[in-house]
Amino acid sequence: MGQPVSASLAGVRVLDFSRVLAGPYCTMILGDLGADVIKVERPGTGDDTRAWGPPWSGEGEAAQSAYFLCANRNKRSLTLNLKSETGRDLARQLAAQSHIVVENFMPGQMAGFGLGYEDLRALNPALVYCSITGFGQTGPYHDHPGYDYVIQAMSGLMSITGAAYGDPAKVGVAISDVLAGLFAVASILAALRHAEATGQGQHIDIALLDTQIAALVNVASNTLVSGNAPRRYGNQHPNIVPYQTFRAADGEFVLAVGNDGQFAVLCDILGRPDLASDPRFASNPARVRYREDLVDELATVFALLPVNTWMRTLIEAGIPAGPINSVPAALADPHTAARGLIEQVGDAPMIASPLKLSETPPVTRREPPHLGEHSEDVLRELLGLDADAVAAYREAGTI
Repeated sequence: MGQPVSASLAGVRVLDFSRVLAGPYCTMILGDLGADVIKVERPGTGDDTRAWGPPWSGEGEAAQSAYFLCANRNKRSLTLNLKSETGRDLARQLAAQSHIVVENFMPGQMAGFGLGYEDLRALNPALVYCSITGFGQTGPYHDHPGYDYVIQAMSGLMSITGAAYGDPAKVGVAISDVLAGLFAVASILAALRHAEATGQGQHIDIALLDTQIAALVNVASNTLVSGNAPRRYGNQHPNIVPYQTFRAADGEFVLAVGNDGQFAVLCDILGRPDLASDPRFASNPARVRYREDLVDELATVFALLPVNTWMRTLIEAGIPAGPINSVPAALADPHTAARGLIEQVGDAPMIASPLKLSETPPVTRREPPHLGEHSEDVLRELLGLDADAVAAYREAGTI
């Protein structure tokens, strides 16, 4: 662990009031890029995900949940009781010295603490203030609680996920949270550039529902253009054929033929050039129309040989294909290692940042913090408090 010579966000301070996943994932990325992220947590309990185990890394009081570890490296933990006036006052002082605030309380709750955008803007006009909620700051659902699972359901994502004739299904990770965190990072960096150029900050309103609907991309576009509700295709694609799983002699794999040229090459590989010249299959629109006929023809051939044989043959010919790995297999893949996607952070293995910047690469400088680990350091460094003052705040339950 160390600091690059010139981190992209060196000198930028983030005051992070968020917890669980969307907000912490956002601020971890900012921390990976060099920002000083101060994670503000409730005294005694902290971020909800600290208790979301097993599995745990470490033992006893030093144990950290794997869930907490996934989104909280490169941060300093400060405990503050925002229900106390002294805690809120310390938060305001810290916000006055920060460039970015991230929070994911229910709309209006931070304002109720005297820590809303307008409150902090008066102290720090250049402040970039990002609010992440389930449904946004406005609209008829703005005061509804919105966890990832609810958003996957309400956005339409579950309606298009799962077996073609089965039940709606959620994605296997909290993808709505992750997407919201990524959209938040992009918005924050744009607002930060504006603030640095003009001295004017702004309030960013990120909603999980908004970002998940935006991430429906071609499916939403198909619906808007056609007026038809999309159906579930299971492991097939609504607009491209063949683009799905096939069963080989010893297991399944994914085939992703994206154009007519690739399809012609595929037919040659399979010893079925007649399929490429068949009017039912010669173009992608035709293949979509006669999907079932084509899939039956291909399935018969793919069932003859094992997965590894098909992988070698297809990839050598430039046809996109891949095995269906388990998570352990994906993490153990030699390409995963070659890309540096797993790193040891203290006692715990973690997924490293996937961002590859040639001059200012992300660096892990800090392990995910224990609750309140940096409270004294932050208060002494940024607010000039001495050890006695910090001890008094701790005795009063402020930190």
